[in-house]
Amino acid sequence: MPVIRLTSLETPQVQVYHRLTEAQLRHHNEIDGGIFIAESPKVINTALQAGCQPISLLCEEKHIHGDAAPIISRCGDIPVYTGERQLLAQLTGYTLTRGVLCAMRRPAEKRAAEICKDATRVVVIDGVVDSTNIGAIFRSAAALGMDAILLTTTSCDPLNRRSIRVSMGSVFLIPWAWTDESLYDLRALDFKTVAMALTERSVSIEHEELNAEPKLAIIVGTEGDGLSYQAIMRADYVARIPMYHAVDSLNVAAATAVACWQFRKK
Repeated sequence: MPVIRLTSLETPQVQVYHRLTEAQLRHHNEIDGGIFIAESPKVINTALQAGCQPISLLCEEKHIHGDAAPIISRCGDIPVYTGERQLLAQLTGYTLTRGVLCAMRRPAEKRAAEICKDATRVVVIDGVVDSTNIGAIFRSAAALGMDAILLTTTSCDPLNRRSIRVSMGSVFLIPWAWTDESLYDLRALDFKTVAMALTERSVSIEHEELNAEPKLAIIVGTEGDGLSYQAIMRADYVARIPMYHAVDSLNVAAATAVACWQFRKK
């Protein structure tokens, strides 16, 4: 475990923690698939259990033999960068209240058909661009028994640092894949699709026939405009969540959680 004490923000090896944008991280050293940053011992442990490969660690010196010790032991012979609290706060942009950051290699991307082959309940995220919403959707989908998540390429990256943090590591617990519009309806895999939208043909999420479907894909849309007209028209069902007190809709992450609970495998 080589411990490297930082005295400057210009150390090239730690640029991944403060100089690179999320897009740059995703394509950094692209021959090896890019990297991502995981925060906190709990999340890093979840990523390690999922088979993600660590590259380096960054933590305050006091955490080397404290909160970060089990992580450091588990990660083996990778560099551990440390330094004064004030310097690391400048380096990352905020105080390391969670004790440890870990740069990790992005796992190999999966194919939509592969992760949906034996699934019966999946979530399709169409154009959701807020990293907080992505993280919350992943956490709900994993906790409420969904088998997989598909994302259109117009959606935010689940391995965005904030998405990972908000999901509490759930992005490593549920299979996910990028998809394009040709795979969007999933009919080739015998799924029926339900678009979550407010239209004249929307049925309640409690609709008996809808809930009886053996294989169901729940499609949720972008934060402002929701699903496109084309996406809604192509769906087998369009469903709404019953509302009260003149509230017309829920945030996409909250709506997805309700839908996942309603359509979960009984």
